[in-house]
Amino acid sequence: MDRKTYTAELAGLRELRTGITAAEKAVAAAQKELDKLTAQRARRVAGLAGYEGAQAAAVAKASGLSVGDVVRIAPLLDPTPAAVRTAKTDDQAAAAPTPVTEAPEAAPAAEPAVAVAPALTRPAPVLEQQAPAVEAPAEVEDQAAPAAAPVVPAAPAAVGPRELPTLPEGLAGARFEAVTTGLVSKRPNFTQQARSTVFLDAATGVLAVRDRVVRLDLGARTPGEILDAVLATAPGTERVYITAGAPWHDGAERYSTLKDAVAAWLNTPSERWTTAVGSGRDKLAGHFVHQRQPVGRYAPASAPDGGSTEIRSMGEWFDPDGADVTTCRQAFTLLWQALRRHWDDAVLMGSPSQTGRDLWSRTIPTTGKWAGGYPVLSEELRGLLHATGGQGRTELILPPRVPEQLPALVEYDRTFAYAKHLWKSPVGTPRRITAAAFAAMSEQEQVKALMSCSHWNIKVTVPQGWQHVGLLPAPVTGDRAWVYPSEPGTTFTTWAGGAEVHLALSNHLMPWKVEILGGLLFEDGKPLDEWGKRLKAAWADLTNLSRVHGDERQRTAAYLASRAVRSVLLFGLGGFAQRPRLVSGTTPVGESLPAGVEILGQDGEVVTWQRQAGFSRDPYAHPEWAAYVWSGARAALLDMKYRQGKEVIGHAGALHAKPGTVVYFGTDGIALTERQPWPYRGEVGDYLLKGHLTGPVEHPTSQEQYLKLRGLGRAELAAAETGTDQ
Repeated sequence: MDRKTYTAELAGLRELRTGITAAEKAVAAAQKELDKLTAQRARRVAGLAGYEGAQAAAVAKASGLSVGDVVRIAPLLDPTPAAVRTAKTDDQAAAAPTPVTEAPEAAPAAEPAVAVAPALTRPAPVLEQQAPAVEAPAEVEDQAAPAAAPVVPAAPAAVGPRELPTLPEGLAGARFEAVTTGLVSKRPNFTQQARSTVFLDAATGVLAVRDRVVRLDLGARTPGEILDAVLATAPGTERVYITAGAPWHDGAERYSTLKDAVAAWLNTPSERWTTAVGSGRDKLAGHFVHQRQPVGRYAPASAPDGGSTEIRSMGEWFDPDGADVTTCRQAFTLLWQALRRHWDDAVLMGSPSQTGRDLWSRTIPTTGKWAGGYPVLSEELRGLLHATGGQGRTELILPPRVPEQLPALVEYDRTFAYAKHLWKSPVGTPRRITAAAFAAMSEQEQVKALMSCSHWNIKVTVPQGWQHVGLLPAPVTGDRAWVYPSEPGTTFTTWAGGAEVHLALSNHLMPWKVEILGGLLFEDGKPLDEWGKRLKAAWADLTNLSRVHGDERQRTAAYLASRAVRSVLLFGLGGFAQRPRLVSGTTPVGESLPAGVEILGQDGEVVTWQRQAGFSRDPYAHPEWAAYVWSGARAALLDMKYRQGKEVIGHAGALHAKPGTVVYFGTDGIALTERQPWPYRGEVGDYLLKGHLTGPVEHPTSQEQYLKLRGLGRAELAAAETGTDQ
C-alpha cells in the first residue's frame, strides 16, 4: 500500500466512524423510546388486573406478550387454578434436594495475618440447685423478634455459603471508622400530640370511643364504609384500631397472594375518601401494605390535603386473643398510665416502634459527654452491620442429633428477655482492630476487647469431640440467612458480637478455635440503659396488676398492656437497626410512577407500589445497638448466669442441658426433651417453664408441626397447674 492509498483509507475510515456514531445515537434513541413504550405497556397491563373479569389470554393478545409475561407483570391474572398452583408447589417442595448435614466451608477473607484467640478459662459451673418456690405470674411474655426469621430445620439447605463483607484497606476503610457528618440523635424540644383514637371490632361492628360503646353498620366493610360509620359516630377520629375481624382479608381467596388481597382492600374506591399522600418529607406515604398488619391512610376526597385518618391493626401492639373492644381500649389506657409514671410527656403513637423511639429520644442525657446527642455511624458502617449482624436464633434441630421419638417436649421462655441486655451498648466512633493488632495484644487485653462492645470478623472451627449445639452463626444463601454448624471439624468465616465470640472461647464444655480476621471495637456506653429501666418498671407494674387486680377484665387489660410494653421495647430496638427501607405508596393512574418501583396492584384510580429506598438520613439510626443486644440475647440462649449481687450462683441455657436434648431455638425460647432445674425468680431474662407435652412425641419436621405441639404442651401444662391449684 502506498501513501496515497493509506491517506484515502484513513479518510474513508473517518466517514465510517461518523456513520457508526450517528447509527449508535439512533439506536440509543430508539432503545429509549422502546423502554418508555414497554414501561407504559407494563403499567397498562398491571392496570387491567384491577378489572374483575380480566383474562390473561385477552390481555396477552392485545399487548403482544405471552400469557407467561402477562402473569409475571400482573400475578392477579394468573389463570392457573389455586388448587393446581398449590399442588405444583407441593410437588416442587417434595422434589427439592435433601438437606446436607454439614455447613459448607466459606472462603476466609483475605488478610495478611490472623490471630488465634486464646481459649479463655472460666470457673467450673456451679451445680444448680432447685430454688425455693417463687410465685410466678400466670402468663409471661412470649418473646418474639420484631421481624422474626422463619423457623427452619437445623440442617443447612443444600446451598453455598454467603460471602459477607469485610473491612477494606486504605481510604475506603476509613469510612468504616467514621460517623455521618451533621447527623446526631438529639433530645426533642417538643411534645408529641395525642391523636383521637377509637377501637373497632370489624366482625361485630362494636365501636369503643371514649367512655361509650356503640354498634355500627359497616356495610360491606370497605375502608370508605368503615370510615363513614366511625366518623358519623365519633367526629374528629384520627386513628381506628381494628381489634377483630380483619376486613382486609375479605375475598382473599380471589387473589394469588394475601398481600394482593390487602392491597386491593386498601385501595377500594370510595366517593368520599381518597388515599392520604401526606406532605413534605411524607409525600406519597400512602398506605402500608402488610399481609396481616396493614396501615390505611385516608383523607376526605373534598379536602385531600387536609387531615387524615388511619386504619390500623391492633396486632401491631398485642394479640387481643378474643378480648373485646372495651378491654382493648382499657389496655391502651393502662399502657399510657404506666408509661406516664416514667415519662411526663409520654404519648402513644401509631405503632410501638414509633412510640419506643420517641420515648427513647426523651432519655438522651442533657449533661455529660453525650449531652449533644449520639452520632450516627457512616452509611458504609451501617450497611456492614446490617449485612453481618443477625437477629434472633430460630433453629429446629433434626434427627439423628435428637431422637425420632421425643420422650417429652418441654418449652422454656426467657421473660422480657431483651430488657436484660440494655445495660451496656456501643457508642461513638469505632476503632478498627486488624488481625495483626489483635495478635499484638496481651491475653488480658484480648479478653477485655472481646468482652467490650465489639463486632468481629472471624474464622471458626468446631473442635473435634464436640457433641452439643452450634455456638456461632454461619452465613448461607437463601431464606435461612444463618445456620449454626455443630459438626466437629466444620470451618466457616463469619461475623459475630463479642458476647458470642467470648462464649465460644470460654464455654465450660470445650473451647472452640477462633481466628480473629479483624473487628470493630466501640466505647462502652449506656445509651439504652435509662430507656430500658423505665420500660422494665412499666412492664413490672402492669404484670403485677394482671396478677392481683380483683376484676377479671382489668386483669386481662393489664396483661395486654404489659404485652404492649414488650412490643414497644422489641420494635423500638428493631427500629434502631434501620435496615434498608421498603417503602410503599400509591400514585393516581396516568401519573408517572417513582423510579424503581414494584407494582403491587391497581384499581381504576390508583396504582399501589413498593420499592427499596436504601438507608435514609435517620437521626435515630443505630444498628450497632440492635446488633449488640441481639448478640447478647443469642449468647444467653446458650449460657445465662444467675447472680446474687456480683456472685454467680447458677447457670441456665442450652449448654447446661444434656447433649441431644435440645429440639428447638426460637429467638428467646428453647424446647427440650426433659425438664431443667433452672430457677425462676420472675426477673427479666429468667427462663420460665411455658409448656410440657408428655411423650412419646413424634419429632416435628416443620414449623407448623412444632407450633401445634407447642400449643398442646402449653395447654397440658396449664391444665396440670390448674389441677394443682385446686
